[in-house]
Amino acid sequence: MTDTRYPRGTVILVGLAAAVVVSIGISGLKGILAPTLLTLILTICASPVRTGLEKRGVPRGIATGSVILVVFGLLAGFTYTIIIAFAQFAAMLPDYANEFKQIGESIATGLTKLGVDESQIQGVVKGIDPASIASAVSGVLGSVFSITGALVIVLTMMILMAADAVYVHTILSQLQPRRPYLVSALGRYAVDVRRYMVVTTVLGVVQGTLNAIALALLGVPAALLWGLLAFLCSFIPNIGYFFALVPPLVFGFLVGGWPTAIAVVVIYGVINAVVQSIIQPRVVGQAVSLSQTVTFFSVLFWAVVIGPIGAILAIPLTLFAKTVLIDANPDAHSWRPIIGPTAETRSILKAEDAASKARRHEQAGTTKKHAAHPAPDSEDGPVQDPPEATS
Repeated sequence: MTDTRYPRGTVILVGLAAAVVVSIGISGLKGILAPTLLTLILTICASPVRTGLEKRGVPRGIATGSVILVVFGLLAGFTYTIIIAFAQFAAMLPDYANEFKQIGESIATGLTKLGVDESQIQGVVKGIDPASIASAVSGVLGSVFSITGALVIVLTMMILMAADAVYVHTILSQLQPRRPYLVSALGRYAVDVRRYMVVTTVLGVVQGTLNAIALALLGVPAALLWGLLAFLCSFIPNIGYFFALVPPLVFGFLVGGWPTAIAVVVIYGVINAVVQSIIQPRVVGQAVSLSQTVTFFSVLFWAVVIGPIGAILAIPLTLFAKTVLIDANPDAHSWRPIIGPTAETRSILKAEDAASKARRHEQAGTTKKHAAHPAPDSEDGPVQDPPEATS
């Protein structure tokens, strides 16, 4: 019997080529895929609510409809709150025209001293002009119809997905005998994504609220807008903090100078460190078994493929790809530690750290013992200096 397996290099190249083709295809359909994927994640997160209502005796149709209306109402209200906030932001920009002009002149002077070309300097200064910023914001607000269309897609898909979710348990039961690894992986995925999204949402609300209150106390304009921005950016791992920091930092500098700007940096840094670096990892736990490098790359990748929603849903989408390609395939389980630290990897690391710590303590104890009881210089005692020679 001949070996029909292809060389590993060929398999890798074909796999990468397939990934590129799939990515380009997804990017070409991002107008409908982005709201569809968002709806899928929202449906997964809201599924326990519907199940809980049914267990309390609420009819299935009413329970499903109630969850759909509540989730869609919250999503639509939040979307149009952001639109209103950005409209207010565009309206207040002309009030700071003089401050922006002074900043542009200072930057132009510094770049001139560095020998930067005049045309490049003018391009930078033009970007700082309030009119340019207002035009960009107006462009965003001008896409209200596209946002409304996306919400219509979300509502329609949410109704259909919620109706189809009734059969999910039965379908998985049918697949269990033939695809046990796939069924198990999908079940873990739903639990992990639900936990991640719910915890991130709650902590994002806390983070945005604290930031908005702090900015309001510092007198930074549009504090509510920057609080909403901080909430949205809390879903973007690693780099979301920097996106949320820049606008309030600029306006804090405009209204209060360097003291206010430094206060904004300190407050944002403390809140971000406590919420995203201490609380969130402890609460989420092992739901996101992705390394920091893979997490950062996933944000960049999904943002390029399907736009801003891709950056927000980067973790759930990457976990879904991991579920289908690795967790559902027992032959690919050996790749898990490469994608991110597993529970076994963490246990091995803790054991190695404990062993290293024990060796250091042992070495330190040996050193102290030798210092307290020095070894004799020879068997007959310490060597004495010879007597001085007499003439």
